[in-house]
Amino acid sequence: MKDFDFVIVGGGCAGLSLAYELEINYKLKNKTLAIIEPRNEYKKDKTWSFWKTYSHNFDDCVKKNWKHFSINIPQKTKHLECDSYPYQTIDSGLFYEKINKKLKENNNIYFYKNDENINLENSLVFNSVPNLNSQNNGLWQHFCGVEIETKKNFFDEEIINLMDFDCEQRESVHFFYTLPYSKKTALIETTWLSEMKDNSQMDYDAQLKEYIENNLNLKDYKITYKEEGAIPLFYPINQKIRNRINIGTAGGMTRLSTGYTFLNIQEQSKFIRENIESIDKLKTFKIKRKYQLLDKIFLKVLKNNPSKMPFIFFKMFNNKSDKVIKFLSNKSNFLEDFSVILKMPKWIFIKALF
Repeated sequence: MKDFDFVIVGGGCAGLSLAYELEINYKLKNKTLAIIEPRNEYKKDKTWSFWKTYSHNFDDCVKKNWKHFSINIPQKTKHLECDSYPYQTIDSGLFYEKINKKLKENNNIYFYKNDENINLENSLVFNSVPNLNSQNNGLWQHFCGVEIETKKNFFDEEIINLMDFDCEQRESVHFFYTLPYSKKTALIETTWLSEMKDNSQMDYDAQLKEYIENNLNLKDYKITYKEEGAIPLFYPINQKIRNRINIGTAGGMTRLSTGYTFLNIQEQSKFIRENIESIDKLKTFKIKRKYQLLDKIFLKVLKNNPSKMPFIFFKMFNNKSDKVIKFLSNKSNFLEDFSVILKMPKWIFIKALF
């Protein structure tokens, strides 16, 4: 059995972000690190998008920034600006390439497919693999997206469509999401907020085809890339183990009302790096309790009133966009929280408290 100072279980976004944060800040000097990751190769498999409310190490992996966005329900559209907090998309292929190139420079960093020959008892273990098997009845944000290319200029590359609720809801919450990378290329996703019990919601290819060809009225295009995923909108139940710290989704870094995780991972990685010498003795880094409470109420409303959610999301953006962005990104103060909450239908949220 091999001993390491640190072990990272899961070499995805959270595991690699932490390894990179430690390496570039010289916290792995004279230390050994094992990263356990079963994949055979790293290639583009995801896009991570967010409002840049917190600085991160991966500006050179950003595929595009936007300062304008829209949200719409049937027959109504809001156009908003996000000059202070641009919306960004990270290309996972560039992210993996950048980090792995850097990690290979350190001969004390090792990759393993499993933990069979690693002594986990004598290491400080950072686990990024959530145990979700017993919690499949919770709400999920599940989605499928395609990057498409057109022959002629079609998209307005300066504005994203954050949520388009003008589509079938099927007694759940459903919207489409469009990120135009150029006048001829865009990522288009179908997104559901549901318990994933209804397989009829997963005819993603048919949904995307219908939306692109009939809602966008785009007939001549080709699909160049496809991604699919599911984000749990609940916190994993973790067994407490003496020398183990959970990170990423496993460590509660997903904002439950939005699914946003990437920037929370970067903030958690920085916290661990700054306190690595005593990290196993400190309180666990968490999203602030006020957001946990607000998300719990919001998801209860969503679960009990799916048909009203398009209007609720739309109404939320009656505020100045900066306030809403900070609220959705865990960066708002009390007055900003209060301002956003005041725009919500009050009675439906009050009932959710009980």
